[in-house]
Amino acid sequence: MINRQLLRPESIVVIGGSNNVHKPGGAVVRNLIQGGYKGTLRIVNPKEDEVQGIKVFHDAKEIPPTELAILVVAAKYCPDYVELLASEKEVRAFIIISAGFGEETKAGAALEQRILDTCERYGASLIGPNCIGLLTEWHHSVFTKPIPQLNPKGVDFISGSGATAVFILESAVIKGLQFRSVWSIGNGKQIGIEDVLQYMDEHFNPDTDSKVKLLYIENISNPDKLLFHAASLIRKGCRIAAIKAGSSESGSRAASSHTGAIASSDSAVEALFRKAGIVRCFSREELTTVGCIFTLPPLTGKNFAIVTHAGGPGVMLTDALSKGGLQVPPISGPKAEELKSKLFAGASVANPIDILATGTPEQLGVAIDYCENVFTDIDAIMVIFGTPGLVQLYETYDVLHKKILECKKPVFPILPSLHTAGPEVEEFLKKGHVNFSDEVTLATALTQIMRTPAPAPPEIELFGVDVPRIREIISGIKGNGYISPELVHDLLSCAGIPMVPELVSADKSVLIDFAEKVGYPVVAKVVGPVHKSDVGGVALNIRSKEHLALEFDRMMKIKDATAVMVQKMISGTELFIGAKYEPRFGHVVLCGLGGIFVEVLKDVSSGLAPLSYDEAYSMIRSLRGYKILKGTRGQVGINEKRYAEIIVRLSTLLRFATEIKEMDINPLLADKDNVVAVDARILIEKS
Repeated sequence: MINRQLLRPESIVVIGGSNNVHKPGGAVVRNLIQGGYKGTLRIVNPKEDEVQGIKVFHDAKEIPPTELAILVVAAKYCPDYVELLASEKEVRAFIIISAGFGEETKAGAALEQRILDTCERYGASLIGPNCIGLLTEWHHSVFTKPIPQLNPKGVDFISGSGATAVFILESAVIKGLQFRSVWSIGNGKQIGIEDVLQYMDEHFNPDTDSKVKLLYIENISNPDKLLFHAASLIRKGCRIAAIKAGSSESGSRAASSHTGAIASSDSAVEALFRKAGIVRCFSREELTTVGCIFTLPPLTGKNFAIVTHAGGPGVMLTDALSKGGLQVPPISGPKAEELKSKLFAGASVANPIDILATGTPEQLGVAIDYCENVFTDIDAIMVIFGTPGLVQLYETYDVLHKKILECKKPVFPILPSLHTAGPEVEEFLKKGHVNFSDEVTLATALTQIMRTPAPAPPEIELFGVDVPRIREIISGIKGNGYISPELVHDLLSCAGIPMVPELVSADKSVLIDFAEKVGYPVVAKVVGPVHKSDVGGVALNIRSKEHLALEFDRMMKIKDATAVMVQKMISGTELFIGAKYEPRFGHVVLCGLGGIFVEVLKDVSSGLAPLSYDEAYSMIRSLRGYKILKGTRGQVGINEKRYAEIIVRLSTLLRFATEIKEMDINPLLADKDNVVAVDARILIEKS
């Protein structure tokens, strides 16, 4: 629970505050004082009489009633302090900096549980233990540096790791990124990242609250809560970016299906973030770069103009943007020549617009003006301007400052000379701007933002899916394991997923009659072994009953064979859909190119069931092989609408059949008219 005493305490006591600012107890007091805390600040330290100019209480029993307590003492003392302060001193919020709890030992976990029980009993908020604290405009209850510049419209940052939070702040400060609050939740015994997001969502005020949230997550304890409140905040106008560390633990698990081999907890995280509309980042630099981008006016298109005085960075930025699917369109014609006439001889305006190393501040302003007002197909402007140390850049950056305020199009300042032009960059940042010192990191972050879809609608697509029949089939299955091809066929039919005509039998004559009825050529597949191809259990292009009889006899001799499946042979582009159940997350649905390439190329996209049509299209179009599906080099593309429909229908089936733990449809065969499932298997596990 998050309460007023935690956010806006009228009084704070630091248990373990000291004069030594090189230790957490002293550093917390220093930061509270330097942060301008206006309430009553109290210190408890049995060995000091005065701490940093504040009279000290030698015993916590001596202090008057207080609203917030910050504990910076050994873990073994914390439960008793919490009990005393909550029961006798009316403390209703605790920030426990101390480590040595559940993150280390079972005994520490027991101490942590005692603290939680006390807080729950008295209705008190608890941040930590094992954290760096809480930083807001009201109180700087952290023991670390740097203390970023705080601004009511700055970024809200929530971190599951204190040390990582410090390093992310370091990365942010040098970019000029400003903050509204910093939450270090530590062990998150009571208040986790999801709880902070819930509070921000339920109390969101669009006129006063920050619209940018950055997250560093080590554990998603409640995926549904994270999804709901992140998506809700984004729909209210917020933008969220996050790092999820430690996602690949189960990625190397041996599995019996294509999906199991590909899917991992990382797939679940990817799917959750996509569904919520969270921009996923993979490094501190990327996270803070995305945060800086979020502070600029939103992009309305993908066309960028690059204004530079150095050719190389302009080329690298062009390459990085193009690689990410963004455009640096050529600029030509009379207006381009007009701009060129205002620059020094040798300048280029083709885009990148290179005003040369000798370009003046005035020429920089003119180039930006043309991109803003004249070149109508430009959506955003990137300005690269540093120095080899020959001139100072105060005047140049002042021009850039004025143009950023004037332009309606986003302007991205790329000022790389952090050492040589450090004072000039610092003055530029003090005016409220951000700086992207590396152009390729900026392009990578922009690509991630542009590829992140909007939050998915919460509704489930039920049309054409027979949910009662699905539950009837699942309920009738006894035991665990892969179910029979007949049951697979029945479940897919309930979801409206078409399958190629097929028959399973251990009777040769029955299969020959079926093949004669549907027409040759047909395919024969052994039933029993999981990986049919590995044991020679697949025969293609069978064109006569004699050939089919021979293949039947051969396959029935394969180890574990119980029957043979005969299918009408069809052709088309091979596709893949799979699903894997991840505890707490639900079903992760995967799609991609099919056949043997699923595990070889691993070009798959993930989504979290249930899926909307927009999500399915986003998954398909994010594949590296999407151009193959669209049709290339004279080949006709597949029926993308039908592929998306099957993905959505499958996700609905899974939503009502949590007993399905792994599932493959591989391949589906697709052409311009239809998409048909050829082979599928389903693993059932009932509790």
